[in-house]
Amino acid sequence: MLRLSKLTDYGTVIMTHMARQPARVYSAAEVATAIGVPVPTASKVLKTLARENLLQSLRGAHGGYLLSRPPDEISIAQVIDAMEGPVGVTECSAALGLCAQEGSCSLRANWQRVNQVIHHVLSDLTLADMAQPVFQPVDVVALVGPAARRAGVRR
Repeated sequence: MLRLSKLTDYGTVIMTHMARQPARVYSAAEVATAIGVPVPTASKVLKTLARENLLQSLRGAHGGYLLSRPPDEISIAQVIDAMEGPVGVTECSAALGLCAQEGSCSLRANWQRVNQVIHHVLSDLTLADMAQPVFQPVDVVALVGPAARRAGVRR
């Protein structure tokens, strides 16, 4: 299963939250409250995103963070890359020298193609896209875990 780290997930949530009012300056405390994470966690993510030039950091009494570019110019791929580095389904498909078998691996090039497809899709998805509400019904039963199904909740 492909999965983003919690901090990367928080980064996408924070950036999407900020994209809804892109001209506004946000404090770390405001962001933390809005998305339901501790202030130190929000601060860490905000600093990382600012260091990668996705956010602008403003000092002073009315300081905080704001998007460095309009939401339609920041892709989800850029947010993920800022938080985790390049997208890689396997370690060897994202960077050289991480696997002893990479020189003779017959799958490496195919995994690199998968990485390219995923990165392309994430590059086409912007913060402006993510900030828009999606009105699709969710099949809650499909999200229920095995223990709940054993207890009688059916799909």
